[in-house]
Amino acid sequence: MTKKVSEAKKVTKARLRAHYKEVVSPALMTKFGYKSVMQIPRITKITVNMGVGDAVNDKKLIDAAIKDMEAITGQKAVATKSRKSIAGFKVREGWPIGCKVTLRGNRMYEMLDRLISIAIPRIRDFRGLNPRAFDGRGNYSMGLQEQIVFPEVEYDKVDKVRGLDITITTTAKSDEEGRALLAAFSFPFKEIR
Repeated sequence: MTKKVSEAKKVTKARLRAHYKEVVSPALMTKFGYKSVMQIPRITKITVNMGVGDAVNDKKLIDAAIKDMEAITGQKAVATKSRKSIAGFKVREGWPIGCKVTLRGNRMYEMLDRLISIAIPRIRDFRGLNPRAFDGRGNYSMGLQEQIVFPEVEYDKVDKVRGLDITITTTAKSDEEGRALLAAFSFPFKEIR
């Protein structure tokens, strides 16, 4: 009986986490000439955000967005609330206007794996990701116009097609290091002309 319990507690390693340790980390060490392994950039978290502006008129749209977000990420989503009232948008302070999830550890690597290998190839008219979408500190942000590119979302049960923002936070000191890190994970960047 104790053998079954110990086998159940074993955590499976994500495929990209092993790829980072075996391939990406040594390649970045030689490319940038780091003296310590702690200098090698790594991904710390992935934040997925979905804004639901129509929730001002219908509060049930937030529940559908949260359900889609939980199916995509495999983690409970948090409803984001407005910080202040804006009369032009008919929004009051404290009203739910979106949802977000912050992923770390194995779930983060699994989400990155599904994003690179499944979701990005399913984007319509895809010509590559913008290589200039870094923030100056090595963090990358991208937007998807449809949540249905993820196979976890059941197309028949989607009430409305919504976009989502994905931010990949790294420990890179510059955009060049962050770009090299994501390129080593086979991120499909456009060629810079």
